[in-house]
Amino acid sequence: MTETVRLTVGQAVVRFLVQQHSERDGVEQRLVTGVLGIFGHGNVCGVGQALLEQHDVAADDEQLPYLLVRNEQGAVHAATGYARSLGRLQTMAVTTSIGPGATNLVTGAALATTNRIPVLLLPADTFATRGPDPVLQQLEDPRFPEATVNDVFRPVSRFFDRVTRPEQLVPALLGAMRVLTDPADTGAVTICLPQDVQAEAFDWPVELFRKRVWHVGRPVPEPAALARAVEVIRSARRPLILAGGGVRYAAAAAQLRALASATGIPVCDTHAGKGAINWDHPMAVGGVGSTGSAAANALAREADVVIGIGTRYSDFTTASHTIFADPDVRFVNVNTLGFDAAKHSATMLVADAREAITALTGALDGWATDAAYQKRVRELAADWAATTDRCYHLGHGPLPAQTEVFGALNELMGPEDVLVNAAGSMPGDLQSLWRATTPVQYHVEYAYSCMGYEIPAAMGARLALGDGREVVAIVGDGTYQMMPMELATIVSERIRVIVVLLDNGGFASIGALSESRGSQRFGTRYRMRNPDSGHLDGEPVPFDLAANAESWGVPVLRCRTIEQFRAAYAQAVAADHPTCIHIATDPLAPSPPSSAWWDVPVAEVSRLDSTRAARLDYLAGRQDQRHYL
Repeated sequence: MTETVRLTVGQAVVRFLVQQHSERDGVEQRLVTGVLGIFGHGNVCGVGQALLEQHDVAADDEQLPYLLVRNEQGAVHAATGYARSLGRLQTMAVTTSIGPGATNLVTGAALATTNRIPVLLLPADTFATRGPDPVLQQLEDPRFPEATVNDVFRPVSRFFDRVTRPEQLVPALLGAMRVLTDPADTGAVTICLPQDVQAEAFDWPVELFRKRVWHVGRPVPEPAALARAVEVIRSARRPLILAGGGVRYAAAAAQLRALASATGIPVCDTHAGKGAINWDHPMAVGGVGSTGSAAANALAREADVVIGIGTRYSDFTTASHTIFADPDVRFVNVNTLGFDAAKHSATMLVADAREAITALTGALDGWATDAAYQKRVRELAADWAATTDRCYHLGHGPLPAQTEVFGALNELMGPEDVLVNAAGSMPGDLQSLWRATTPVQYHVEYAYSCMGYEIPAAMGARLALGDGREVVAIVGDGTYQMMPMELATIVSERIRVIVVLLDNGGFASIGALSESRGSQRFGTRYRMRNPDSGHLDGEPVPFDLAANAESWGVPVLRCRTIEQFRAAYAQAVAADHPTCIHIATDPLAPSPPSSAWWDVPVAEVSRLDSTRAARLDYLAGRQDQRHYL
């Protein structure tokens, strides 16, 4: 007879998760290391009770620590930052109540799935029995009585299940672990737990709670596919490697650098791939695309073969299908996911990035680009390095430019320190200017570009990486106002991060985009409603973001100059507590010179001269747009 143990569904979830491990390259670790969340009526007596009870029945190494967050979306961002920092080999779970607690997770779930980062979501759900129907926070749909608000997770999850009977939990949990550890098919994993089912007891097979090791594979290139890829690369005269996040998640930075050194193929990168090759490598040319460097974009326009490794080719990377301009350009794509490997009619190499790069290096032995091409690569990179130096040391005043803050940080932060950013004008400046020397240093989320990501993600990164390095979240005033509340979690858990808060009185990125597209920065500045004009063009809104940050319990260092900023950063590094550095910047200060396009359609008809002029520019830019066939 099968041995069983009687537990509630909530208790079974906790007992199961502590026994799950991941393994890659012989290194084994706990897969789900803790739970973030907020308790409500939907989970406090289910998963919440199970987390409490484990302290009485389990050893310390068989427990899931619980962290109380202030916002459910922030919890997912923290789990995402955690998992990304650990190469997607470990993650955290998030538990919420039903209704608004659950749906607050949706934005975070979309971010995790878009970025291909594993997170486990355990939202409560309405009664499976439908006894007290409708319950508090239940959305009634007369057409589909079984529908709940949690159905919105379906399109933003890589795995979705709803456990309406205890025995359904077994395949749900096993399926969830499969997706969490699948490098080709990972993202947000959602298991909805009706609040009555969470508290229901069941006789579980003890075997369910044995230690399980989920092996994260490294699929090797299929020989014929490798031969086809090598044939295309050897025929190239102006090849270009495009390094995406897959290089970093495969821990393939050393192999990529060796390939570039051996073949003389220049390497550009996406946000997710930045740092996979050190910025001062002779063949490194920086970010590519709409916010890329002039060096990378010049080479992209000339490239006859683009070797995309671990990239999904977002519109920023391709400059909305305009940057790879050679009429006969061909693509060789390395990816664990065939969906991405097939993009742009590429020669496909469905494989782990490290294994594929190693195989390519061996197969290309004795072949390299010619000396003239390599000389051009170095010259373009040197020109952009000079441009970066100018942007970093503008001497702009009276308020500094944000590029000067980035320059100071880039010079002050060590190679193992971590910079966290996500939205606004900052990612564009950072992609083109930031000099990353290691894969860990650059943590910029630009697949979903979600305002509010930075502070909770920095919290997650610090939890993942421990002490011995700095974790710096750099946020704009718009992003800060979206989600400052996890500062309270950072304080309560004594998580030492540095938050750099740039205050320029509005949405700088969208303001600049609005102006360039003929919409005159409408609705992008923090201004009072003007009683005379009726518009938002009155006096500046009299809020104090530094004081707000202080109100969460974080010491704030205020500064106005780059010299003061440098001193404040040194003070923050020396502190044994989290610190916020507040500095005002000029929203109209010079930005890095643009060298690519982005498709943002302009109104086809308008009474505004500015919009009509922008429409003509838009049509001119769109002429270079193409499908890669």
